[in-house]
Amino acid sequence: MTADQYPKIYLYRRIVQAKVFIDKCYAEKIDLNNISDEAYFSKFHFIRLFKSIYGKTPHQYLTSVRIEKAQQFLQQGKPVTEACSLVGFESPSTFSGLFTKLVGKTPSQYLDSHKERQSQIQQTPLAFVPGCYAYMHGWKENSNFEEAEK
Repeated sequence: MTADQYPKIYLYRRIVQAKVFIDKCYAEKIDLNNISDEAYFSKFHFIRLFKSIYGKTPHQYLTSVRIEKAQQFLQQGKPVTEACSLVGFESPSTFSGLFTKLVGKTPSQYLDSHKERQSQIQQTPLAFVPGCYAYMHGWKENSNFEEAEK
């Protein structure tokens, strides 16, 4: 490793350390000060470095992690208000607005569409298997797994 590479790797590890901190503590009340302190950078320098590496500001990344975790909680059947608090949002309206902006559906619509999809999978599971995979395994020809045509 050359002398030029060492500082870059050191800086990169500190940024990754901050990302791991966000991934671990997303549900807690953390802000830019906490995150930049984790990486031992000033806030402004940290924002520039984080965005250059991950393509998002630390706040955008934290929000996206929280929304992804909320989607998982909703898929597990948790109510919207519970999912909101489990991922660290204090305001359901803020949560709902950000969720809608990033996912394209309100949390309630997302929960309903997930339940509908699960119901469809239960009724016609073969419809959710890629055709090439089903054909390759003989499920499309003379198979007991084939669902009745409607």
